[in-house]
Amino acid sequence: MSVSLNLVDTSGDTDDYESALESTPVQSFSTNERTISETEPASSIAIVKERWTNLLAYWLLGLTNNFAYVIMLSAAHDILSQDFNKDGVSLPENTTNSSNPRDCNPMSTGTILLADIIPSLIMKIFAPFMWSHVHLRVGTVVMLCMLSFLLVGEAVSENMAIIGVICASASSGLGEVTFLSYTAKFHRNVVSTWSSGTGAAGLFGALSYAGLTSAGLTPRTTVLLMLIIPVIMALSFWLLLKHPNQTRLCGSRHNYKIIRQDDEDNVEAKDFEVSLRFSEKMELLPSLLKYMIPIALVYIAEYVINQGLAELIYFPSEKGWLNHHEQYRWYQATYQLGVLISRSSVNFFYIRQIWITSVLQWINVLIFLTCAIFWWISSIWVILFLILWEGLLGGAAYVNTFYKITNEVNDHQKPFAMAITTLSDTVGVTIAGFISIPLHNVICHLPM
Repeated sequence: MSVSLNLVDTSGDTDDYESALESTPVQSFSTNERTISETEPASSIAIVKERWTNLLAYWLLGLTNNFAYVIMLSAAHDILSQDFNKDGVSLPENTTNSSNPRDCNPMSTGTILLADIIPSLIMKIFAPFMWSHVHLRVGTVVMLCMLSFLLVGEAVSENMAIIGVICASASSGLGEVTFLSYTAKFHRNVVSTWSSGTGAAGLFGALSYAGLTSAGLTPRTTVLLMLIIPVIMALSFWLLLKHPNQTRLCGSRHNYKIIRQDDEDNVEAKDFEVSLRFSEKMELLPSLLKYMIPIALVYIAEYVINQGLAELIYFPSEKGWLNHHEQYRWYQATYQLGVLISRSSVNFFYIRQIWITSVLQWINVLIFLTCAIFWWISSIWVILFLILWEGLLGGAAYVNTFYKITNEVNDHQKPFAMAITTLSDTVGVTIAGFISIPLHNVICHLPM
């Protein structure tokens, strides 16, 4: 009895075994020599429709994964000024600290930033080495996201609100590692739609919070309305996304089908996946630093601005239509608009030298630092323009970094490279949080 064994690579643009079988015939291999031929998927309307469905699903996953994180940062000024001893009712928004002409919160919004990023950092450190069942991971992400909105919206103490922020951070961190690693099993353009979705989360999150609170809803009610977000995430992942047969996050070289056919035409098919060993992951790390260091520097700079300096740049002359709370919220919305534009631009404008964004972002730090100390910029519109520019640089650094990885890193190394590089922006934000708190305190005690 003769036996023919064929390998069909199913890790390309299609995830269907049937599509692989319909493609160009593959070469067989004998017991002495094996030849693997990567085949082009059969072109069909169904495959094109599936690809577009996956692109939309990843845009929605990017949107919902980052939404809670953005909401917590937009609400940072409100969370820290709540009077939890009076049935959780917020202080009036026109209340100011008369003893401090700079109108500073006693605690920097960098505190919320740390609560919103350290759990994410922990998740990103361990997630690439954790369990690889994607459905279990995503279920955890959805539950943490839902819990974050409930805890902050119903908080009766500052600690309870901070725990809610921590849940949002853990959800976002685990989700980013999981979804970006999972992109290796789909068409590479899902990376750009994911990035666009995360940018949209920034804009829609900041705009929805600023808009709803400006319309008269309390910060608590606004946060509770956001419970729709984890529901959309679940529907996008489990109903809209077309999953491959193999859904483990193992950093595979390729997903193959082994086709075994004997004389009786009995066919046996079996998936197998080749994973990176721990030692291979450690050997790969140094080569990834060229992606990780520039994006970390960009994120340190922009979050020092957002959470350490922006809240200190206040225009009393605008109080007739925007008080301090509202100015901070619209700073966040403007920043997220810049992020959305740049994160959606990689297919039109590809930046290969990512370090340029680092240099430009640190120039922004100097501008905002001197403005927070000396108040030499007299127009809120100039600040809004600078914040928009800051967001453009930050979003460009993010999407171009991951797009470069998609184009330059070998397929079998790509899932791990994607997952571990997400650590760099989180490390940058964490460092920025620790810088922001003492920086805030020093500037608040300076004379006008």
